[in-house]
Amino acid sequence: MKLCTMSGLLYLMKTKSQEVTDQFEVETGFSLTRYELMMYVINKPQVSQQMIQTNLKIDRAAVTRHLKQLEENGYVIRLRNPDNNREVLVEATKKAVNELSACESQLANILSEAFLNLTSEELDQLQKLLNKLTLHLPKERGKINEPKK
Repeated sequence: MKLCTMSGLLYLMKTKSQEVTDQFEVETGFSLTRYELMMYVINKPQVSQQMIQTNLKIDRAAVTRHLKQLEENGYVIRLRNPDNNREVLVEATKKAVNELSACESQLANILSEAFLNLTSEELDQLQKLLNKLTLHLPKERGKINEPKK
């Protein structure tokens, strides 16, 4: 496959992803990343920032920024781990649990509309294809253009 074709496909995925995530934020009031972060924290009480970073594949600075904003808005509480003072634990508040529960029906409608034209088999195939696309990517940045020695 030509590079031009591949880059066109990647760009199409990027723009469609942005359209869907923008609509998600308009409808729910949460960015997709913050929503996923809060769902992770709700399902894993007193989770470390490091675990959030690792499991959601978000860099440390971004996790800190998201958590600061969520804390200011009353969605999470950050506490020092009493067993390891350098570690910060994160806990969801009742406000987060209540608001995300309310979002679920809205979210179901949004996603149903977004994926309306896809059968369950096509959705399964899409997931498999997206996973396959990233299977052989370099683990470290810069490996693709690294000069040969």
